[in-house]
Amino acid sequence: MSQWERLKQLDLTYLQRVDELYSREEFPMDVRHYLAHWIESQDWERASREQSRALLLFQILLENMDIQFSRFTQEKDTFLMQRNFKRFKQNFQKFQERPYDLAAIIHWFLMKEREILKDAEVAEQMRCLEVQPSSVEMDTQRQMDRTIQDLKSRVQVMEHTVKSLEEQQDEFDFKFQTHQMEGTTDEMERRRQTQALQQMLNMLDQSRKVFLSDLTGLLDFAEELLCVLVEKELVEWSRRLQVSCIGAPEDTSLDLLEKWFTAGAECLFQMNKFLQKLDELLSKVTYDKDPIKAQRPSLQKRVNELLNKLLKSSFVVETQPSMPQGRGPLVLRTNVQFSVKTRLLVKIPELNHAMKVTVSIDKEPPQVKGYRRFNVLGTSCKALNMAESMSGGMVADFRHLTLKEQKIGGGGKGMNDLSLSVTEELHIIHFDTQFEFDGLSVPLEASSLPVVVISNSSQQQSAWAAVLWFNTLCLDPKNVLFFASSPVAPWSQFGAMLSWQFLSCAKRGLEAEQLHMIAQKLFGKQTNYDTCKITWNKFSKENVPDMNFTFWVWLDGILNLVKNNLADLWSDGSIIGFISKVRERNLLRKKQRGTFLLRFSESIRDGGITFSWVDYSTDGKPNVRTVKPFTKTDLNQIPFPEIIRHFQIHEENNVPVNPLQHLYPDIPKDQAFGKYFSDTSGEDSPYIKYIRTKLMFVSQGNGCAGVAEGKSSGQISGEAAGPPGCEAIDDVMVWGSENSPMFSSPVSDAFLEAHPALSPTSTFPSSVPEDFPNSVPEDFSRDITEVLLNDMRDDFATDHSSLQDFLSDPNLFSDIQGLQDMGLPAAMPLSP
Repeated sequence: MSQWERLKQLDLTYLQRVDELYSREEFPMDVRHYLAHWIESQDWERASREQSRALLLFQILLENMDIQFSRFTQEKDTFLMQRNFKRFKQNFQKFQERPYDLAAIIHWFLMKEREILKDAEVAEQMRCLEVQPSSVEMDTQRQMDRTIQDLKSRVQVMEHTVKSLEEQQDEFDFKFQTHQMEGTTDEMERRRQTQALQQMLNMLDQSRKVFLSDLTGLLDFAEELLCVLVEKELVEWSRRLQVSCIGAPEDTSLDLLEKWFTAGAECLFQMNKFLQKLDELLSKVTYDKDPIKAQRPSLQKRVNELLNKLLKSSFVVETQPSMPQGRGPLVLRTNVQFSVKTRLLVKIPELNHAMKVTVSIDKEPPQVKGYRRFNVLGTSCKALNMAESMSGGMVADFRHLTLKEQKIGGGGKGMNDLSLSVTEELHIIHFDTQFEFDGLSVPLEASSLPVVVISNSSQQQSAWAAVLWFNTLCLDPKNVLFFASSPVAPWSQFGAMLSWQFLSCAKRGLEAEQLHMIAQKLFGKQTNYDTCKITWNKFSKENVPDMNFTFWVWLDGILNLVKNNLADLWSDGSIIGFISKVRERNLLRKKQRGTFLLRFSESIRDGGITFSWVDYSTDGKPNVRTVKPFTKTDLNQIPFPEIIRHFQIHEENNVPVNPLQHLYPDIPKDQAFGKYFSDTSGEDSPYIKYIRTKLMFVSQGNGCAGVAEGKSSGQISGEAAGPPGCEAIDDVMVWGSENSPMFSSPVSDAFLEAHPALSPTSTFPSSVPEDFPNSVPEDFSRDITEVLLNDMRDDFATDHSSLQDFLSDPNLFSDIQGLQDMGLPAAMPLSP
């Protein structure tokens, strides 16, 4: 099935995204539709880079449009399409001189289509795997549906009852009026008629009492239903929405609640009509001790109270405030647009576009010194309507709101001396509207979850930590002084929250063993972590022991690394990630040579990932080695699977080998990572400009020297340097630019090698200064010169009769990329 056909079969939500994509003028949807097969069979990415190929495809595109135009001329009712295709072709003519621009545009559209397809596929998988309601939830839904249906049935019965009551009263009224007008003089007949009328009145009185009793019972039933809806179902939805804001895989759909709330409101409004009918009946016929006159006011009061309770609970914030490019919801930045959506769960078509919703912030701000005040700017008033919701719900979708800080003093009488940081200061956005229907007028108000308002993007990390902490622990969504005395977090809740972060960014949460390692990092070794608790300060304010960053900063760095560079590897389980070094060695020492695993660094602030592998010495003893962690700088240059694919070291005989053979526990490397490898290799590899670098590993005999993971001292030491009985130092030091494992040099091999010219005691700068080469350390000169000369002799000497000729060539550096950027002239011999 073609990509276009798959798109056309998507749900309405994703079809709307396709419509939005093709609302642009650059590439019309009609052309995409009628030429779908041909368009998808071309290599537009290549054409965007090659002028000749782009021109060829451009000409074929115009020819295909002409062919399609001819088909239209032979078909009926295609006049508009004929005109459109003629106009499309004229628009495409502007790319005559730059056809590769059109190729790039078409390639971009096809990429966006694939993104939509992928999102739809992931959403379907999430629905199947993660948000399927449990059997208990299904039972609850079925029970609610039965209760709602029971209420509707009883209201229908009451509707027939009130009609019967009206007919009964009309019959009595007619006979009573007839009796009054005829005025018979026969006393016996008069007495007989009077007795008959009295009997009818008694029956009418009894019917009225029965009806009022049934209506009271119906109100009791409706009140019980409302308690379940408002105090259980809505509260549970609110909690699901709250934790979904911090990554929990919860179903936050409002469709069921809307169905139940709407049905409940319809039944209550119908009961209100019953009471109005009683008023009408009362105006026609009444008598002493009339039960309607006695009971109707209290019944009306109950109906109004239930309607008020239902309606005031039905106005909710469906989508919490969020910025388009923000870290997550509930973190807003001043002067940056954000969006938020409200919804009325009582769906009444007559009120479409009739109810106006206005936005404000902090109606009752806390009396805290320094607490900031804001104004809401933008379109702060919108009508509830059914057009902005895919399900047809009554929503007001605010998409262009901003916050601007008020420039006012923060002092005053009654102010508390609490000290809250900007990211601990919570604010609430309010929404107000007026419900007016069927003679009932009710003011409605909804509030967002507390938001953190920042003024600088550098505060976003701390702000998101506050959002995580609040929504994990706080059940009172209006407690804006939560951080004035923040409670501790039980490990069970805290661990679940951490797992949600990985689940939301890469579709896989944390497993029990990974959580165990994190708990051990936080609380030390414990037999049971269930009773452990963590404070807000320990989570986000206090530095990790022996480090200059907090636990949250460390974890957030790993999250960003996973999200931006390692999502697929994390999702498919290739990365163990969180595992102690002792546990890592214990696992690898039991495995065959070349078994490796992937774990996150514990000492890199912004996130790092490394791999460790097991080798065996000649006496059969296992030896676990670890490469210095790779950071986002490295992974932005080369995907991690490509690093694993091309990683090599030199052994004693100067033979390059890749020590990574089996992903733990025993998965062949190519089987585990093959689907991520680039289709091209060697000179055609898209990463060749990075792979062709000389990564200098330090060799020591048959293995690799290591340095402890942590702050680098610049010295390289072997395992024998440690005290007897100490753990093997586990990092192979890989030096390079910006502390990166990759030291770029155009004089290179196509694999990552350990250079034998450096001894275990040599020093090598961990980064290249910006003013290189003027600030090269003196102790660096001799070693790097020898290395470069050896490399250049091996790579270039074949073109010269002698090394002296090679060094004397004035154009020696002319073809070496990057040296001129460092200040070296293009023509400069190394030897006079």
